[in-house]
Amino acid sequence: MAVADLPTIPVSAGALIFDRAGRLLILKPTYKTGWTIPGGVMEADGETPWDACRREVREECGIEVSTGRLACVDFRPGRPGHPGGIRFLFDCGPADDAALAAIAVQPEEIAEYRLAPVESALALLRPPIRRRVRAVSRYHGFVYLEDGHPVHAIG
Repeated sequence: MAVADLPTIPVSAGALIFDRAGRLLILKPTYKTGWTIPGGVMEADGETPWDACRREVREECGIEVSTGRLACVDFRPGRPGHPGGIRFLFDCGPADDAALAAIAVQPEEIAEYRLAPVESALALLRPPIRRRVRAVSRYHGFVYLEDGHPVHAIG
């Protein structure tokens, strides 16, 4: 099979970043409706999901993420006009106060940001991200998802 015949599946990585009070950092993109979390598409140059997460957080809001744990992997099935893909979500824990005070959003992509209690954030997040964040907040370890829904038995 030639490389050109292999399937192409988009991969992205996102970050859960909190303040010391447990509020979640959410972003309002300029290019789509609703709110999201920091993150974006993994580059095809060999970038890893963790590197993509860190790069996207740095680009979108100016925070340098140095630690995190893989909280979930979510397989999104394709649908007409949308290829689906694989989403990695990292729990980066609480950022220090200085980093949060120095947030500088990327104005071409991010209109505003806020720190919101998780339940309030869930009401604002776009549905696919909401399902992912909700699942991670319910299962305090790693969780495998398909379209944002936990898959408990594999095999």
